[in-house]
Amino acid sequence: MCGITGFVVKNGLRPERGVLEAMNQAIFHRGPDEDGFFIDDHAALAMRRLAIIDLASGQQPIWNADRTKCIFFNGEIYNYRELREGLDERGHKFYTNSDTEAIVHLYDEFGVDCVLHLRGMFAIAIWDTLEQSLFLARDRVGKKPLLYSHQPNGDLIFGSEFQALLKHPSVSRDVDPEAIDAFLSYLCVPAPLTAFKAIRKLEPGHWLIWKGGAIETQRYWLPDFSTKIKISEEDAIQETTRLLRESTRLRMISEVPLGAFLSGGVDSSTVVALMAQESSTPVKTFSIGFEEQDYSELKYAKRVAEHVGAEYNEFIVRPKALEILPTLVRHYGEPYADPSAIPTFYVSRETRKHVTVALNGDGGDESFVGYERHVAMRYAELYRRLPAVLRLSLIEPGLSLLPASTDFRNRLTRFQRFLAAASQERADRYFRWLSTFSPEEKAVSYTPEFSEMTRSFKPVDFLEPYFARLNGKGIVDATLLADLMTYLPNDLLVKVDIASMANSLEARSPFLDHKVIEFAASLPENLKQSGRDPKSLLKKVAERLVPKDVIYRQKMGFAMPIRYWLGSELKEFTRETLLSLRFNQRGFISADSVERLIQEQEAGTRDNSWKIWTLLMLELWFREFID
Repeated sequence: MCGITGFVVKNGLRPERGVLEAMNQAIFHRGPDEDGFFIDDHAALAMRRLAIIDLASGQQPIWNADRTKCIFFNGEIYNYRELREGLDERGHKFYTNSDTEAIVHLYDEFGVDCVLHLRGMFAIAIWDTLEQSLFLARDRVGKKPLLYSHQPNGDLIFGSEFQALLKHPSVSRDVDPEAIDAFLSYLCVPAPLTAFKAIRKLEPGHWLIWKGGAIETQRYWLPDFSTKIKISEEDAIQETTRLLRESTRLRMISEVPLGAFLSGGVDSSTVVALMAQESSTPVKTFSIGFEEQDYSELKYAKRVAEHVGAEYNEFIVRPKALEILPTLVRHYGEPYADPSAIPTFYVSRETRKHVTVALNGDGGDESFVGYERHVAMRYAELYRRLPAVLRLSLIEPGLSLLPASTDFRNRLTRFQRFLAAASQERADRYFRWLSTFSPEEKAVSYTPEFSEMTRSFKPVDFLEPYFARLNGKGIVDATLLADLMTYLPNDLLVKVDIASMANSLEARSPFLDHKVIEFAASLPENLKQSGRDPKSLLKKVAERLVPKDVIYRQKMGFAMPIRYWLGSELKEFTRETLLSLRFNQRGFISADSVERLIQEQEAGTRDNSWKIWTLLMLELWFREFID
């Protein structure tokens, strides 16, 4: 595990080592154990290493047999021993015991298709000294980040974080207005966009080749939901359990202390239970809660730990937002407004005091129908079959007369939100349920200048291809595919990678093993989810591992008390920041609209906390990176 960075140049002028060192130092936190460098007339590559596997001989760069290709690698390959055995049979000779060396030999053997053999998380950079070409690749679901900037002169600059790329003098900080528009919908900037015009994200499941100043990118993986297997529910439970057990066991390979995040939810509880069965010693677990008890799941986490015989470590968040927010803004590098980044950062910091690797439950929801909105998409299909006269003349007008609640967990509020989007086409409907600022809210909030800048840009287009791909074959599967390719890598995995690596902690996710994802995709929809209960199949897996009362309860997720924070410790800071001349001059949101959002929030007439939080994160990013 490490961070990687570097650049390749077209003109043959030897790259400056000082620039490379500055870029590498910017990601020191991703690998405090050691560094590594390579420079020739066309390429400058570097890394920071967090030593997990092959502590003695895993120093990068690592070379192929004839020393014509060198690799810099961020991630872990869990099937590397099997891969090395196969390569050894083909005559390849190794000089380390690392997973990294297996990759460069696979590239020798299979070229760009080497990524198809890898089981794990990765961001790869391989420099071919003979071809003078650079190969970049990112893992299937985007666990590991990889950013790049293709310069007008043909040079390519890349790295694991924005902080590294922005150390290069050629990378412009000009803001991409379309990325800001997308951020105000999704709380994050979706790939391949970034907030900077000059920087792009290599998308999950893609590789990139640079040669002679030109680049080519290509997708190499996408889960297949179109082909379904015939399987009984019992067999599906057994096979899901087997695959998760295998995936968990592989992710327990480590030469350094290892533990797990335990939220008390279905996914992390399942992982911890399987770890306990595979471990000869008690698993170290780490749980986080809040002083606001409505948002705490600690009692469930503790019950799971006791049930499986794990060591339980509890951490109560008393966040000092004014202290932690600048740190988060700096590490995320572009606007990012998922407030659960705060407890994720805190639990990562606490966990790192005890272990270097932590397993988690990320990805269970996106493969096994874990969100209410997944179920809502199916019910919306049924709702659309009602006669239009009934929907438009009776149901929707009647509901609009009912008072709105300021509590986003209120059933009436959720039903009103459901009906507001249910009549839309699939992608538009899902987009509205995901959006912080709806298209109608943007229309009345944006300044005329910003509206003109983004007039032809449609953030829903990031979702549309995945709904179109299944062409109506299954609304739940289409929603899962969209989440796996957008919400998961753009929001959730960014959150965990940045928060954990900022604390030099490696996070591993058994649910994100591609074999688990592909098997879940092959299951009929009615097996993964039945009735109104999300994640019904996975709950039947989990109930054989942990207490039923933990499994069959209201899902809370990583809910955050931002409404309380904005009304207390952040109240004055928010007012001073968002009502300032500085924010108004950005030219995105009109001053009247911001004033209205804050007044409604303070009066309690409407819950605008997510919108206000999103604008606050945007302004703090501008002050850190642009001003």
